[in-house]
Amino acid sequence: MTRSPRHVLDFSDASVPAVESAVSDPAVVDRPYSARSWRHFQRQGGGALAGIWEAEPHLECVDCDYDELCHLLEGQVRLTDASGVSRVFGPGDSFVVAAGFSGTWENLTPVRKVFFILNPSRA
Repeated sequence: MTRSPRHVLDFSDASVPAVESAVSDPAVVDRPYSARSWRHFQRQGGGALAGIWEAEPHLECVDCDYDELCHLLEGQVRLTDASGVSRVFGPGDSFVVAAGFSGTWENLTPVRKVFFILNPSRA
């Protein structure tokens, strides 16, 4: 493995362990799903988190109290706000879900993304 300069984090670093999670609350998701994330960066004391996330197809109700930059590596997602306006994003697309977004996040296919979250409520 090639070393990176000090304070430079390589998201291809295979030594970062995957964090497994499962969501099954029917008040939040249309069907139970599993996800994995690799947290390559977490600011000491909180406030910022970055890495890779992947999950199965599902629809989830979200109320964001944080800002998230997303870059899709694989798959398609549909974001729909509380007023019903929606947009589909696919591989290569980058977007920000800003704090205050309320609506649904739907993985139309299996999804893999790079993420950077500012002020996460659960870091």
